[in-house]
Amino acid sequence: MTPEQKDILRDTWQSVVPIADHAAKLFYGRLFEIDPATRPLFARAAMPEQRRKLMQSLALVIDGIDELERLIPAIEALGRRHAGYGLNDAHYFSVGSALLWALEQGLGDAWTPEAADAWSSVYALVAGAMMKASKTVGPFQERTERAA
Repeated sequence: MTPEQKDILRDTWQSVVPIADHAAKLFYGRLFEIDPATRPLFARAAMPEQRRKLMQSLALVIDGIDELERLIPAIEALGRRHAGYGLNDAHYFSVGSALLWALEQGLGDAWTPEAADAWSSVYALVAGAMMKASKTVGPFQERTERAA
């Protein structure tokens, strides 16, 4: 990622923070609309908590944008956990689409082509690491990471 993209992510994130729960509601609404197969993955989830976790995860990425390599182990662990929940590669594409759409809705005029590119880039990095790690899930890893 370029320094300019990192600056755009930090700047636009500051506009998302005050509307975090609304943005998360937009995200999940859009996700369930474009990929109804994802709804059962959240059947037992408390959605207010799930929305909080989503925004917390995004905040960690943005806060660590200058040292993403430091976050890779946590991102990989997240990918393995999500594989245990039933996520597959196709879901990551739906999630990315829903995330970018929700950000566009929430940011309004601040959603420029440059912002879209920066968010697409960071999502591709995170999703790529998660998908790669999800292929390494074995029964022992899954039980160990869920216990952690």
